[in-house]
Amino acid sequence: MRIRLDIAYDGTHFRGWARQPNLRTVQGTLEAALARIVGSDVQFVVAGRTDAGVHASGQVAHVDLDEDQWARVESRHGKTAHDPAGSLAWRMRGVLGAYPDVTVTRSSIAPEGFDARFSAVWRRYRYRLADDASGYDPLRRHDTATHRGTLDEKAMDAAARTLIGLHDFAAYCKPREEATTIRTLLDYRWSRDADGVLVAEVKADAFCHSMVRALVGACAAVGEGRLDVDDLVVLRDALERTSEFKVLAARGLTLTEVGYPADELLASRAEQTRARRRTDDA
Repeated sequence: MRIRLDIAYDGTHFRGWARQPNLRTVQGTLEAALARIVGSDVQFVVAGRTDAGVHASGQVAHVDLDEDQWARVESRHGKTAHDPAGSLAWRMRGVLGAYPDVTVTRSSIAPEGFDARFSAVWRRYRYRLADDASGYDPLRRHDTATHRGTLDEKAMDAAARTLIGLHDFAAYCKPREEATTIRTLLDYRWSRDADGVLVAEVKADAFCHSMVRALVGACAAVGEGRLDVDDLVVLRDALERTSEFKVLAARGLTLTEVGYPADELLASRAEQTRARRRTDDA
């Protein structure tokens, strides 16, 4: 039985999503909680593995439960229970305890062909950056980075939009051996919220390692006048990492949403993505 899990977490005290020996991670924490419920080990597949310190309000994962594990889920409510899969979110929240920094907001039986990672068609991130114009709010210190001085949000927004499209983003990614850096950046924009904080909305089919934080760092360099609006395209097309801008702190970054196609297209989308990854890794 494949179960979809919708997840939110404050990444401040996690060493990222992926399970690591002797380290506290989001995946390890959630898998341990579910294992207590179903009586044996489980393994999650996630839409996007976030780095240490990165948050999520709209993360998505799936888990496959075998017959014995699913029987334990049903037995707690009886086989005629209205929604035993939906109860898993509530039960995991109970295991995680009061005021946890990770929670399961929803659980459900996954549609046929659903794969949290490979069926996804896009991911959306938000980055919050407070400068001198907005001031510092200590209540938002975990999800907002800071910048000394005042940034020009109009220049940052103009620069961001020059990067939209299908491109090789090697200049904005931390390299990984044999991994492609070609991505489709679907949307990238900057604005100030009601409190004056600079907010970036970044949407792509997928992201390379540290790509979003590099993109926002490049625009911050434009906002402070160290780079011109058109420089980001020049740097991108050079296909090399550069010291012209800094990769900004993880604390400002939140995965807010993952997009999937209609249910009848989930399986074909997953196969299409797997085929492309196999080609990329060849």
